[in-house]
Amino acid sequence: MAELATIARPYAEALFRAGGDAAAAEQLAALAAVAADAQLLQFAANPKAESAQVFEVIAAVAKIPLSAPVQNLLRAVIDNGRLVALPSIAQQFHTLVNAKSGVSDATVYSAFPIDAAQLADVKAALERRFGRRLDAKVELDPELIGGIRVVVGDEVLDTSVKARLEAMKSALVA
Repeated sequence: MAELATIARPYAEALFRAGGDAAAAEQLAALAAVAADAQLLQFAANPKAESAQVFEVIAAVAKIPLSAPVQNLLRAVIDNGRLVALPSIAQQFHTLVNAKSGVSDATVYSAFPIDAAQLADVKAALERRFGRRLDAKVELDPELIGGIRVVVGDEVLDTSVKARLEAMKSALVA
């Protein structure tokens, strides 16, 4: 949804300029999870629900203390009727915080579970390969058969058995 990304960008940048940090990113992620609920969005869209009520409900459900900049952002989002964009705001803000700290998010897809020691080794190798610090998370994908597939931003490193089999198929068919 390019439209939500366009709406979210100024909010994320404003919070970042207001001193947003990793703690604010965690708070915003918690708020985004709450704001993704369909019932909450329906409540917020009700003309009888006041902005202060919506703010209090979201803050109470999030169950996390909010810093002043995050509270101000939440109020602005509610007042402007942009609550639906909150998950996109959180994602863009997270990207800004990561860029400032020199860290990139990496998703490691694996056919089998990876324990903490193995992940540390994989992460170290990937950091050398991509030339930056990575915040890696693992997702299981049994279709890979074996090996891993890593996505860092718009870069993909695929060392899976599935990718190798597809490459052999292409070579044989050509």
